Amino acid sequence: MNPVIDLLKKHRSIRKFSDKEIADEVLDQILEAGQWAATSNNLQAYSVIKIRNQDKKDELARLSGGQQHVRDCQVFLVFCADMSRIHLSSRMHEVPAHLDTVEPLLVAVVDTALMAQNVMVAAESCGIGGTYIGGIRNQIREVSDLLKLPDYVFPVFGMVLGYPDEQQIPAQKPRLPREAVVHEEAYQADRQPKAIESYDRVMKAYYEERTGGETSTTWSEYVSRIYREPRRVHLRGFLEEKKFGFK
Repeated sequence: MNPVIDLLKKHRSIRKFSDKEIADEVLDQILEAGQWAATSNNLQAYSVIKIRNQDKKDELARLSGGQQHVRDCQVFLVFCADMSRIHLSSRMHEVPAHLDTVEPLLVAVVDTALMAQNVMVAAESCGIGGTYIGGIRNQIREVSDLLKLPDYVFPVFGMVLGYPDEQQIPAQKPRLPREAVVHEEAYQADRQPKAIESYDRVMKAYYEERTGGETSTTWSEYVSRIYREPRRVHLRGFLEEKKFGFK
């Protein structure tokens, strides 16, 4: 097996950590690997806030919905979509910067996600585990104020990192059948019902085994609940305050 593919296929979310510290030089290498991710037009429209301070991790855990692994991790990273350098460059050359349309917003989010995935893979190659924390968008203004984020910068998600507690590594969560997500030449919508039914059976068994029978639900039941109500409707106003837009 190709070692890179093997590493990618072993990914799982790690939320329980040992006391082993992540050395600064190791973290620097991981973040440098992140910077070599693909980026639209070489904009590199991202920034990362490294947090080791326990008080700050405690506060970010509270703002993220009380997630204990944010408190317990060795390092908490906040990945930010960042168009501030592009804005500054435009001012330096006295040209307008139309950053209040949808395209710059998407570019910055995609650049940030690509960089973050490189970081996660690099971390896992060093024996470090972690998971993404979308909960920092729950109280995004408070997170932004805590981290002193300027205009044209906003937090997209966090990432907890640490050496896994070997006694509490979770089972790997199954993924959708490949035929549900990989299409030949054009989108094949007729495949989806059968693929979802198949995956529902797999995930129902997974949840039952993981919880000792306390949870018995399917994937489609679970995801159907996520957007029953609008979520994080405060984000649009916050993004506009940060000079992003939806034109």
